[in-house]
Amino acid sequence: MGQEGRGSLCLGSGGSWRRGDRLGSQPSVGAHTRGSPGGSGAPQRRLREDRQWKHSQPRWGGRWPGKNPHGKDFPATGLGYASMVIVFYCNTYYIMVLAWGFYYLVKSFTTTLPWATCGHTWNTPDCVEIFRHEDCANASLANLTCDQLADRRSPVIEFWENKVLRLSGGLEVPGALNWEVTLCLLACWVLVYFCVWKGVKSTGKIVYFTATFPYVVLVVLLVRGVLLPGALDGIIYYLKPDWSKLGSPQVWIDAGTQIFFSYAIGLGALTALGSYNRFNNNCYKDAIILALINSGTSFFAGFVVFSILGFMAAEQGVHISKVAESGPGLAFIAYPRAVTLMPVAPLWAALFFFMLLLLGLDSQFVGVEGFITGLLDLLPASYYFRFQREISVALCCALCFVIDLSMVTDGGMYVFQLFDYYSASGTTLLWQAFWECVVVAWVYGADRFMDDIACMIGYRPCPWMKWCWSFFTPLVCMGIFIFNVVYYEPLVYNNTYVYPWWGEAMGWAFALSSMLCVPLHLLGCLFRAKGTMAERWQHLTQPIWGLHHLEYRAQDADVRGLTTLTPVSESSKVVVVESVM
Repeated sequence: MGQEGRGSLCLGSGGSWRRGDRLGSQPSVGAHTRGSPGGSGAPQRRLREDRQWKHSQPRWGGRWPGKNPHGKDFPATGLGYASMVIVFYCNTYYIMVLAWGFYYLVKSFTTTLPWATCGHTWNTPDCVEIFRHEDCANASLANLTCDQLADRRSPVIEFWENKVLRLSGGLEVPGALNWEVTLCLLACWVLVYFCVWKGVKSTGKIVYFTATFPYVVLVVLLVRGVLLPGALDGIIYYLKPDWSKLGSPQVWIDAGTQIFFSYAIGLGALTALGSYNRFNNNCYKDAIILALINSGTSFFAGFVVFSILGFMAAEQGVHISKVAESGPGLAFIAYPRAVTLMPVAPLWAALFFFMLLLLGLDSQFVGVEGFITGLLDLLPASYYFRFQREISVALCCALCFVIDLSMVTDGGMYVFQLFDYYSASGTTLLWQAFWECVVVAWVYGADRFMDDIACMIGYRPCPWMKWCWSFFTPLVCMGIFIFNVVYYEPLVYNNTYVYPWWGEAMGWAFALSSMLCVPLHLLGCLFRAKGTMAERWQHLTQPIWGLHHLEYRAQDADVRGLTTLTPVSESSKVVVVESVM
């Protein structure tokens, strides 16, 4: 959902200025993981020896929060617990985007799209299919003044708010379940389960199609969008910066949220998938390619979104920022309006929402896989039983589905916004990333971490990465974090509904449930350790290398002599001997 998030945040943040913030933040993802999920073809089998290697290092923010084989617990293990809490929240509420997309997909199989016309039971008397402002200006539009026409509503917006969401008066008015959307939600969880239950080997094959097909649909929508009247104004609004927005703390936190959520930084999901790669997979190259493709796709999709928004603004005679509320609804307002303007509209609607479903499934696969992998790593090997993974995935999906039922009621959108704003927002992710960088660069040691990467890929990454881990990234993360706390603004939906105090209290409980994992676990480790405070800290932060990992380090003992300009040849790289214990 990178393109939907990109468009919605730009709409609410004054256009394109955040692109520079994205580019400035990208170096921080340099080598955050052991490897990217698709960096070297199909994911490899994840071995017990490989798992031992992970446990041989201090818990600096991965998603293996258990003890290592030596029985030693590390103070930074709290980062692992925190990432699992955050990714669980993401898995819970993010799938609602898939459920809504699936609902639109089902409704697309008609001769006339239900959101293209008025006259349905969910439409109001203010519904207008075509906004003829030229007739209004010439006083030839019967019984309507220009002011009255400006207050009219598009059938696309009414279908989204009155039919799909069935918005109630607020969080305190949950209302009844929307059974149609509930069935779509159930279908999405069933799809996720059968795509994840056998592991990343089957998931990796599915992603080859789900990750490439959306580009075809985006290109078609872009060609159609730029030919619409008013599209140029929308694109200019997208590209033209509004420098006054730089003083708004919410804009900065939105920028951080988009980067961290889009790249899955701090969630442990990429680390989980990367753990299935071979030991000497070039994770450094994969991370850079991932950043370029991710941001490039989001930037490209922004043209599609804002060309359509420009047309809708010209059609309704309002400013672009007033066309649609930024947030998850943007993908269900701008894009559905675009497909109604195409010949054979139901066909293009079905293709688009099928694409949206595939994009959402990609993200959901990664989140569920990351959570399940971390959950199973918590269990000792002696607890293994047949169908352990299948049962664990089923329980996880069932629990999330039960929680999701609160989001398919009449007040479900208010619950969804509560999860989105607090549980996996920029505040929690910035906090998580800050402490990951501190542990990697200052506790474990940036030079030692560079040596580890050189041992894996055969050459040392660019020195800029070390400076990012040590200074640039933690300072930016903490700066934006403090900026957001000082200028905190309560959650508001659609610029009108202000959440009650107990709703905000629930939101902060979501946020603190992950943020407190780091300090509480650190204090627990220090309390259980023996000796003086300095001795306890020294003992807890001393890395322990597993026996199987030492054989790799023995072959690359002089890793400090490697530079970014001297990669080793394929013949001299470490060969991983795979065996099954």
